Amino acid sequence: MIEIIGVITRNRIELIDITSLASEAVRRNAIQNGICVVYTPHTTAGIIINENADPDVKADINHFLEKLIPKEKGFTHSEGNSDSHIKAALFGNSRMVFVENGCLALGEWESIYFAEFDGPRKRKVWIKIIEC
Repeated sequence: MIEIIGVITRNRIELIDITSLASEAVRRNAIQNGICVVYTPHTTAGIIINENADPDVKADINHFLEKLIPKEKGFTHSEGNSDSHIKAALFGNSRMVFVENGCLALGEWESIYFAEFDGPRKRKVWIKIIEC
């Protein structure tokens, strides 16, 4: 079964820690060992795993992305959000995390983030737990 979770973003570019949402899905499914797939069905958003200890990491990622792929760069896409599509394509729209002993097998400093590139918006994250 796929769990669909709503995420509300407040900024054009934003990283939102959704680790607790994935962990809760693992607990609700009572899976001890398997794989947790976290996916977003949006072409201007992504899912990443990165450091959770220092908030400067998120700020640095956002700042660098704006410098690397600025919004106003003469793109031809008529909606004016080509930069968001490119950023999402670079990040990817899903991640898989092992489930071991009923918990997500993340590194000590890792979290799962929803990456918004065209906000603010109401978004969806799909979570699928596969028992192995």
